[in-house]
Amino acid sequence: MYRKFLCPIFSLFLFAGLANAQSHLQPGIWRGELTTKSGNAIPFVFDVRSIGTKQQIFIHNASERYRVSDVLQLGDSVFIRMPLFNSEFKLKLDAEGLKGFWIKHYGDNDVEMDFHAEPGKNWRFFSDAGTPKYKLGGRWRAIFTEGNHADTTVGEFTQVGSKVTGTFLTTTGDDRFLEGCVKGNKLYLSTFDGGHAFTFTADITDNNTLTNGLYYAGYTSVSQWTAGRDAKAELPDAYSLTKLKPGYKKIAFNFPDINGKKVLLNDARFKNKVVIIQMMGSWCPNCMDETNYLVNNYYNKYHAKGVEIIGLAYERTTDLAKSKVTLQQMKNRFNVPYPLLITGYTPAAGEPVKSLPQLANYMGFPTTIIIDKHGNVSKIHTGFSGPGTGRYYTEFIAEFEKLTDNLLAEK
Repeated sequence: MYRKFLCPIFSLFLFAGLANAQSHLQPGIWRGELTTKSGNAIPFVFDVRSIGTKQQIFIHNASERYRVSDVLQLGDSVFIRMPLFNSEFKLKLDAEGLKGFWIKHYGDNDVEMDFHAEPGKNWRFFSDAGTPKYKLGGRWRAIFTEGNHADTTVGEFTQVGSKVTGTFLTTTGDDRFLEGCVKGNKLYLSTFDGGHAFTFTADITDNNTLTNGLYYAGYTSVSQWTAGRDAKAELPDAYSLTKLKPGYKKIAFNFPDINGKKVLLNDARFKNKVVIIQMMGSWCPNCMDETNYLVNNYYNKYHAKGVEIIGLAYERTTDLAKSKVTLQQMKNRFNVPYPLLITGYTPAAGEPVKSLPQLANYMGFPTTIIIDKHGNVSKIHTGFSGPGTGRYYTEFIAEFEKLTDNLLAEK
């Protein structure tokens, strides 16, 4: 998903001084809270589990349990490195819980957020939200604005009692697994997954109208939003947004993989194959959802039938060494079997088109280019609706795999 005012790169790394030895993190449920520059909270729940001789953390967002296995404690310092997104927390363990900072590493700077967590608390926003006065389950048309930029999205929500889960979908992806509640005349939603760190609040006018919405993303970004219930709300066809320039049927590139070996689209291994070009970045959570699908579902099903995949990485830095580190981390997390190429271009405006000058435009990450067995671009799909979107995810898979079957059947 892409909104130009987001800063979606996050992760955990917990730290403090090497004081007297203390017990491990208390097993069980914890409630954590990031603090934005404006003083607002981005809360989430996680649990600590002892698996063998090591501890692991599982971050809760609706139905997702995001496993973080790299956990090390030295005295009152706890080190937890997220498997993706190249960021860290530095916290100290004391009698009350964990306190410290969350550090986001960008290509050329770091940003800190205050963080604290307490054990034994299994609630996200309120220990008791009470009996809800409103029912918000269903489809919504939402408009997010910041300055002169407006982004129309589709919200899909389920409500059970006061608990609300769901997501917002945009033309380039979704906000993944959101969770929160209705309390009084207010809606509260949040998520933290190491990539997204969001809180959404809004006033509930009635069962069909949300007003005075505020959307906090990362440390500094704040935007406004409103929404109205709309069962017919839809986004544009994802295959209609990104095109080739007139007169072009093919694309071409020559980029190194993680090991420095140059890969060309006209290499022998791709001849007479259906080729999927995944334009992505290791900083992009929706790209990670797409990678998870491509590796664990699609590749296993179609590679032996004549399908190849190539990942084109657009990292937030032009430093190839730094890009290699983050891409290797991604490769290890998902056990990616296909080549990941370092383009040397960043996500900055215009750079993806510079890297592939045959493209007429570029909407955002991820974008997937589907190439037929003759080397021609068949279709280009903008964005990715991940598992947090429910039926949108299953509908995409059915459509994408039907397209693949048709291309494989062509002579």
